[in-house]
Amino acid sequence: MSYASLKPVSKAFVQRKRLIFIRVAAALAVLLLFLTKPALAEGSNGHEMLEFLGFCLVLACVAGRLWSILYVGGKKNEELVSTGPFSMSQNPLYFFSTVGAVGIGLLYGSLVAAAALGLASFLIFRVTARKEAEYLLGKFGPAYTAYIKATPRFWPNPLLYRDNDELQFSTRALRRTFFDGLYFLAIFPIIELVEYFRESGLLPTFFTLY
Repeated sequence: MSYASLKPVSKAFVQRKRLIFIRVAAALAVLLLFLTKPALAEGSNGHEMLEFLGFCLVLACVAGRLWSILYVGGKKNEELVSTGPFSMSQNPLYFFSTVGAVGIGLLYGSLVAAAALGLASFLIFRVTARKEAEYLLGKFGPAYTAYIKATPRFWPNPLLYRDNDELQFSTRALRRTFFDGLYFLAIFPIIELVEYFRESGLLPTFFTLY
């Protein structure tokens, strides 16, 4: 996708559509969790290393989303935010959410699951980001064009970081994002519980994921 092909629109992207896509992907991930097992045995060095790395990525996801919402919360689609995490990436919220999806796959102990969840998240957010970019281009015009030319679309570039001396944020948006982040953290005990049931023979295994 090239932003050179963007067509300005006057109607903001309906976020509910994105949530539907994410919930479908989450349902498929849960189904995967119950029907498969990781190739690396629970308790092995490799499995524990992947779990630790996955947990670190999930924490980075939660922290990154909270950091991003400090800047854009309550101003999304209403104000062109280009400081803080938005000075390094046009879509830091989507970037950190994708990091969290990869982390969940690693928590499960599977590189394949991590790659699949990360790719699914990336593709979903890619479509959403384009829709939002078309709206923002229609709303902010040349200012947004200059912003997207200077700022990476997805992968952050720390060398571009800049900030304001003062920051105003929405406590409501911050609180909502915090509770959203709890869903990522809740995955860890769920995975541990499923692994316990599997080891006890209470859950069937149809195939193995590496």
